[in-house]
Amino acid sequence: MFHDTETFVIQAVSWLRLMVESVGALIIAVGIFAALYGFLKAFIGRHPDGFTPVRLTFARYLALGLEFQLAADILSTAVSPSWEQIGKLAAIAIIRTGLNFFLMKEMQEERAVEPKNKPENINLVISETKPDELPKH
Repeated sequence: MFHDTETFVIQAVSWLRLMVESVGALIIAVGIFAALYGFLKAFIGRHPDGFTPVRLTFARYLALGLEFQLAADILSTAVSPSWEQIGKLAAIAIIRTGLNFFLMKEMQEERAVEPKNKPENINLVISETKPDELPKH
């Protein structure tokens, strides 16, 4: 009885891990296509400033995809926690967490550098402007 339950749980977690891993891969694939589309749009339109939003968008997809991949690794270790598996998970978790940290840091730095006079940032400029700084008509 216990063996059957254990086998069922292991199989269920294996399927769940496969689904979570597939979702992570799909998110990264969608990010690749979105980045390629944005890149071609900026390249054809000759907008050199268009590459930064493309990089930020792609970084968001990568960060989310990496979170799903890490979740899949945690699931696989949950059902077969040998020291070798735990060591592999630790190494993978450190690498993916490091990648995610640097992606997030780069995204924050890029957002801070974006000029305030871009159309999508105009509300930010207006909200930060004091009434006496507004132009007089």
